Amino acid sequence: MQAKERAYQWFINAVMALLACMCILPFILLVSSSITSQSMIIANGYSFLPREISFEAYAYIWNDAERIFNAYGVTILVTVLGTVLSLAVTSLLAYPLSRKDMPHRNFLAFFIFFTMLFNGGLVPVYLLYTQFFEFKNTVWALIFPMLLTNAFYVMIMRTFFQTTIPVEVIESGKMDGAGELKIFYKIVLPLSLPILATIGLFQTINYWNDWFNGLIFLTDSRLYSIQNLLNRILLDVQYLSSMDFGTAQDDLMAGLPTETIRLAIAVIGVIPIIAIYPFFQRFFVKGLTVGAVKG
Repeated sequence: MQAKERAYQWFINAVMALLACMCILPFILLVSSSITSQSMIIANGYSFLPREISFEAYAYIWNDAERIFNAYGVTILVTVLGTVLSLAVTSLLAYPLSRKDMPHRNFLAFFIFFTMLFNGGLVPVYLLYTQFFEFKNTVWALIFPMLLTNAFYVMIMRTFFQTTIPVEVIESGKMDGAGELKIFYKIVLPLSLPILATIGLFQTINYWNDWFNGLIFLTDSRLYSIQNLLNRILLDVQYLSSMDFGTAQDDLMAGLPTETIRLAIAVIGVIPIIAIYPFFQRFFVKGLTVGAVKG
């Protein structure tokens, strides 16, 4: 029996190792190709080991170092503030929907679910945030659109509350004289660390990778997130490489590492998330453990 269990464990480990390689190898190829010379990529294609190391793409991007650091600051601010506010709004909406004694909860749940299937479209959204809320060219334009459209996360968290938080625990809090907010803060949230960590991770990635809201609502380059700025740099490079400026200028534009710039932009955008993920994962695992013990 032990031999079968050991063989099964080896098989599972091999499958997980294969899946890990499938996730890691594309990133290795991305980083390797970003430090390969443009001529080598054109001649031989992409490779896991750079045949001719070149940092031309990063040097070109580094010319905008001040703007990049400013964009990183905006992105970090938006990601942290947006994630915290999103968890607060999502949990405060999902918890009442999980309570069977809440009046009209089925109607409200259907209303939220309806927004997952249908939306007003880009033009009404743009008019709402620019004309009514006046968020154009403000940091809030990068936070509120995703903060108020997380119905899927509300449904997930509501289900977690319904299936994981015992009704007896809530009733015991009421018997001790605790109000709804105190029960939510002192009892429900500590028991909900796994779902808070999971949705918090999803929202962190969503805010970090968002570029569409900045494209729509921002014209002030000082408020560009890192994704917006890198996208603008890429568009500028593509524009310059496609223009006809004359012989001397054409030779200069031909020297632009257009292919490797795309790869370097992807690396710059994803490296910070990869760097902080191990630290976030520690709290994520701790949340799972605490939730399991208290459950």
